[in-house]
Amino acid sequence: MSSKRSVGSIVPTRTVLEGGGFKVRRPAAMGSLMSPFLLLDEMGPVDYAPGEAVGAPWHPHRGFETVTYLLSGEMEHEDSAGSKGVLTPGDVQWMTAGKGIIHSELPTKKMMDEGGLMHGFQIWVNLPAKDKMMNPRYQDISASESPIAIKDGVWARVVAGECLGVESSIDTVIPITYVHVKMEKYSVLDKNLDSELNGMIYVFKGAVTIENKIVSDGSLAILSKGSEVSISANEESEFLILAGPEIGEPIARYGPFVMNTREEIIQAIEDYQNGILA
Repeated sequence: MSSKRSVGSIVPTRTVLEGGGFKVRRPAAMGSLMSPFLLLDEMGPVDYAPGEAVGAPWHPHRGFETVTYLLSGEMEHEDSAGSKGVLTPGDVQWMTAGKGIIHSELPTKKMMDEGGLMHGFQIWVNLPAKDKMMNPRYQDISASESPIAIKDGVWARVVAGECLGVESSIDTVIPITYVHVKMEKYSVLDKNLDSELNGMIYVFKGAVTIENKIVSDGSLAILSKGSEVSISANEESEFLILAGPEIGEPIARYGPFVMNTREEIIQAIEDYQNGILA
């Protein structure tokens, strides 16, 4: 028998500067609330004039995954494993840092020359201790390869997991649900979520109701336990559905490194300084 998830708490967002100085909207206290997600950054939306666009120059990671999903604009990725790619609207780049990788995410030449709207998301996904030192890997999923479901006023891009009977082809280390949803006013989405997974909804346009609780633009709703969430759109709305397992292990975190112990963080810093991180 299915049980409905409700809103356990609502976390507001704050605006901070990241990378080379781009603005992101970030839920406060994200990492302490929601395993396995360490970070959720809404990049923009920012309308850049020519020559103004910024990104994140070369920087290291170890012990987790970064997932970049672009809604508007263009970015180019390059990393120390030899992977390169350009993100355009609807594209996803799922980078598993594992034992170590150094990468950059910068606006394309076209974006720098012409300017334009930049909007997207970057999410950090923690890895269990047994996977933190796995070999790095990079998955580049174009908009045309990222499956979309449309039904009764609901549009959903299934970045990872399943929605409305459509499944993503992305290979995740741990079970992850990541769905971008657009809903027409008064439409309803009933989404099954494995009862073993933590779940949340991040609204970035409009407002929705979940079990009589309104979640509006710029709010992160942490969901209670259950096997299904029912979402009603109060107006034209847009949000992310995220779900994943409770890892339940100690977290030692220092900037771009996320490990289990202080000693492992020190080792990561030393490896980076000695040029052997990646």
